Amino acid sequence: MHLTNAEEQIMKLLWRLDKAFIRDLLNEFPDPKPAPTTVLTLLKRMIDKGFVSYKQYGNSREYFPLIKKADYFSDHINGLIKDFFNNSTAQFASFFTNETNMNQQELKELRDLVDKKISTKKTKK
Repeated sequence: MHLTNAEEQIMKLLWRLDKAFIRDLLNEFPDPKPAPTTVLTLLKRMIDKGFVSYKQYGNSREYFPLIKKADYFSDHINGLIKDFFNNSTAQFASFFTNETNMNQQELKELRDLVDKKISTKKTKK
């Protein structure tokens, strides 16, 4: 299950803040700020989807993420690879390196990351 763009915006705030009351979230939005009821509605949907939970303090709720940013991002990338690149990470890597504006230094850094991953996979065998 995925989040809408509006839900993702709130999720990014929660990941950054770690936990937040509604006023904390509203303070993080640029002007014009959304209505509190809009944010509360989005939070309810995110709770129903299993992405967010809260602790009750009297009449106030402190919201916090249930999923890590890296896990959510990884799920998105794996979905893209499956849906648009025939589940081939090699096709994705080819597209990524050809269609982004990576300079020579960035490409070398990427190669170093791949080489490092290859060497750790060899030692695990």
